[in-house]
Amino acid sequence: MENTTIIPDELVANKIYFVRNQKIILDSDLAELYDVETRVLNQAVNRNIERFPEDFMFQLTEQEWQVLMSQIVISKTGRGGRRKLPYVFTEHGVLMLSSVLNSASAIMINIQIVRIFLRMRHLYLDHTELRLEIERIKKDLKDQGKNIEIVFRYLDELINKQHEPPKRRQIGYKPDEY
Repeated sequence: MENTTIIPDELVANKIYFVRNQKIILDSDLAELYDVETRVLNQAVNRNIERFPEDFMFQLTEQEWQVLMSQIVISKTGRGGRRKLPYVFTEHGVLMLSSVLNSASAIMINIQIVRIFLRMRHLYLDHTELRLEIERIKKDLKDQGKNIEIVFRYLDELINKQHEPPKRRQIGYKPDEY
């Protein structure tokens, strides 16, 4: 199978959000990518609901939906917007969609979406490793700072001792002071 993309990767990546500590895609965004109506996508899912457990697909709460609406431009109810809270699909849910939507273009788009999820996971892992390395360096620098502070304190003590004349009793000939 050739490695051609049907839609730009950036378009897909911009439709992936982070909810409940998971990367998800809205049902309406998937429907747009698959070039079907949202209700058609949801009907296909509902006919095969046993394939979509909670960790594959779930419905957003009102609060989660409000937060997402504030991040993306979505029309309000009454102006052509949604009347029900949307379903969202995790990476595994998107994989399962390939068994529900059988058109050739849906399968190609599905493969593309899964590859983007994988790239995002690798970027996250790389970012995590980088963050851990930065924390280790910060800790080392903090320890170095303490060591340098001790050295400077010791040097200050040495400098102060050099400026103070040694206190000792004079020996030898002492002229009379008349």
